[in-house]
Amino acid sequence: MNIHSVTDLTKYIKLMFDRDGVLKNIAVRGEISNFKRYSSGHCYFTLKDENAALKCVMFKNHADNLAFTPKDGMALVVFGRISVYEKDGAYQLYAEQMEPEGVGALAAKFNELKEKLYNEGIFDNANKKPLPKFPKTIGVVTSKTGAVIRDIFRVTKRRNKNIQIILYPSLVQGDGAAENIVEGIKYFNENYPVDVLIVGRGGGSIEDLWAFNEEIVVRAIYKSKIPIISAVGHEVDYTLSDFAADMRAATPSQAAELAAPDACELMRFIEGLTIRLNTNARGILNAKTAKLQHLMRSFVFERPKDMIAEKAQRLDAVTERLKRAAREGLTAKEQRFAMDLEKLDMLNPARVLMRGYSIAEMNGKTVRRAKELKPKDNVTLVFADGRAKAEILEV
Repeated sequence: MNIHSVTDLTKYIKLMFDRDGVLKNIAVRGEISNFKRYSSGHCYFTLKDENAALKCVMFKNHADNLAFTPKDGMALVVFGRISVYEKDGAYQLYAEQMEPEGVGALAAKFNELKEKLYNEGIFDNANKKPLPKFPKTIGVVTSKTGAVIRDIFRVTKRRNKNIQIILYPSLVQGDGAAENIVEGIKYFNENYPVDVLIVGRGGGSIEDLWAFNEEIVVRAIYKSKIPIISAVGHEVDYTLSDFAADMRAATPSQAAELAAPDACELMRFIEGLTIRLNTNARGILNAKTAKLQHLMRSFVFERPKDMIAEKAQRLDAVTERLKRAAREGLTAKEQRFAMDLEKLDMLNPARVLMRGYSIAEMNGKTVRRAKELKPKDNVTLVFADGRAKAEILEV
């Protein structure tokens, strides 16, 4: 068996690729991602479908002839040849021409879900919760490794060293990432209610960021009782999590700045508040002092005895009026009483008898008419000075 060097083997494999009639002139359909055009004019990107990925390169002489600007998420048909890049020992597509086939599958899924959630009101500004002005604890759902948590910690402690940072380590891409992110959001809402929550990761391709476009993540952010800052680390493109979050930050560092108030700014705010309070207090004190001085110059304080004497004089006058009214009222009542007595006296039957009249009674009842009597009836005659018995002889 012959022993070959890596270089010899790689050259041999490259030769096999270059001699293959199919690979010399091929068209490949896929979704573009990680597209970059360098200052040299060369373009590097990846074509992907659901099961595989293919590295591609398009040199400047071909890229200058493109009628459109390729973007991540576009579905393309790329024409070219397959060969081996000897330095890496990897095969790749050397693109010579490409045509857009329409919106890529991921982009289509993104737009479809975005429209659905928008129609449900998930992105409405009316549902956004305000960030707390003076948080004591900040929760973070992101990877426990990498620059994201370090940047958040560094910026937060620089701005306010008294704020506590609680990390829920989570996957941020790949299988299980979306479920892991949801678990982190639920953990803080149910078990550790921090003041504000940062959910995010560093930048990446649309595939790398896709966990933050998953429906379960977007709905978890929407349902969170804790205000959430989305920090996916992609300044240009938005994820659906950005639309649902209460605040969107272009980078994790910016998220930390939004969440943590600067201690110096806080001190300036307190100093300004103290100045305003002192100014208002002095204003109130001056106003009350002026009012008191005005009262001290008034009649009450200048001549208190005269004021008391005046009040006493008014009291005497009122007392005299009350007495006079009482006397006049009593006299009127006495006069009415005398008149009533006189009327009663005039109606007294005894006064009639004193003028020579008498009253006839029979069987204890007053006889008012002659027809009430008959001969031989015995009656009693009542006079002013006594009574007498009589018999009726004739009627």
